[in-house]
Amino acid sequence: MREVPRSIIYVSGPRQTGKTTATRQALAKVDIPYRYCSADAGEEAAFLGMPPSRDTEIASPSIRDGSWIVQNWHRSRIDARRSERGFVLVLDEIQNTPDWSSTVKGLWDADRFEDLPLRVVILGSAHLRLQSSLRESLAGRFEPLHFTHWSLAEMSEAFGFDTDSYVYFGGSPGAARLVHDEERWRRYVLSSLVEAAIERDILAMTRVRKPALFKQLLELGCELSGQTVSFNKLLGQLQDAGNTTTLARYIDLLSTAGLLSGIEKYAGSRISIKASSPKLNVYNTAYLSAFSDYSFVDAKADRVFWGRLVESAVGAHLLNSSTGNTRVYYWRQGNSEVDFVLRSGPRLVAIEVKSGTRVRSARGMKDFASRYSPLKCLVVGADGIPLSDFLSVPARHWFGDT
Repeated sequence: MREVPRSIIYVSGPRQTGKTTATRQALAKVDIPYRYCSADAGEEAAFLGMPPSRDTEIASPSIRDGSWIVQNWHRSRIDARRSERGFVLVLDEIQNTPDWSSTVKGLWDADRFEDLPLRVVILGSAHLRLQSSLRESLAGRFEPLHFTHWSLAEMSEAFGFDTDSYVYFGGSPGAARLVHDEERWRRYVLSSLVEAAIERDILAMTRVRKPALFKQLLELGCELSGQTVSFNKLLGQLQDAGNTTTLARYIDLLSTAGLLSGIEKYAGSRISIKASSPKLNVYNTAYLSAFSDYSFVDAKADRVFWGRLVESAVGAHLLNSSTGNTRVYYWRQGNSEVDFVLRSGPRLVAIEVKSGTRVRSARGMKDFASRYSPLKCLVVGADGIPLSDFLSVPARHWFGDT
C-alpha cells in the first residue's frame, strides 16, 4: 500500500484465515486514510473505516448491482484528492455483487488515466469466482496475495499449539479459541467454516446440479483423507452420484475453496497424471477431525486413526505451502508407493510418512528413485525428520529455495 498504485491488490483465501484482520493491520501500519466496505452483510454493504473527515457519511446501497461500489469509489476519489498521503479503498467479499469486475475495471482505468493516488484492495473467499472475473476483466490490473490455512508455526505462535494439537485441530485461527470445548469447536468448524464455504462460496457462485451429492462427497472425502480412491469406488459409496466427470468437477470445486484436494498421481506425463485415481487430502485437518466421532484424546489413542491424521497433516501442509511452480503429487506403481512427490520444474522430492501402525517397506522409495532420480528422498516421522520440523518449513525448502 505504500507504493504508487499501479495494481489492484487482490487478497484471497479460505474463510477465517485472517484476510480482513491482516488488511486492517496493514492499514494501521501504513497510516494512510482508508474506507472499508463489505458486501458480506446480507442485502446491504456495511461500512467501516477511517475517512479523513468525520462528517463523511457512507450510504449502504443494495449489493444487487454495483451501485455501492461506484458510490464508495467516487467518495474515495474525493478523499484521495484531498489527502497528501493518498487514500485506500477496501472492497471485501466483492464477489457477492453481480458483474462487479466490469464496474471495477472502468473505475480503475479512469483513475490510472488521471494518476489518482487511490489504492484499491479487493478481498474474497470465493476463490474460483474471483479468479474467473479477474482473468476475464481485470487481466494485468491486479497483484494476487493468497492466504492459506495456518501453519504449525503460526498456530503455535498465536495460540500456543503443540504438534499434536495442530495435527488434530488443524490450522483454523477462527476456531482456535474453542479448542478447550471440543463440541463448540466442532460445531463452529462444520457450520462457520465448512457449511459457509459450501453454501456461500461455492453453491451461491457456481452452478452445481446436485448440492446434496456435493456435500456428501465432501464428508466422504474427509473420511477418506490420505487414501487413493478411484472415482468408480466413490460412485459406489455415494447416492445419486451421476458419473465420474461430475465427481471430478466437484472435487475441483472443493479444492478451489480450500476444503478437499484430489492429489494427482505423478507419472512423468500429463496424460497419465490426469487419468489417474486421486489421492484425497483435506487442506485442513480440522475438517477430518470435525467430521469424525473422535475426540482429541480418543484420536491420539487410536494409532491407525492418528496415523491418518498425521499423513493428512503432512499432505495439507504441502498443499498449503506449495507456491509458484511447486506442485504436489503421489506415486504408485504396482505394489510400490510414495506418499507425496513434490515437483518444482524438473526437480523432484519424494516424501514418505511413517506414522500409526502402518508398516511399509522401503521398496516404494527405491523404485521411485530408480525411475525418476529425485533430488531428495525424505522420511517424515519414525527415525526420519521429526514431524514438528517438517511442518515448520514450506515445501520449497526441500528444493533449497529461500
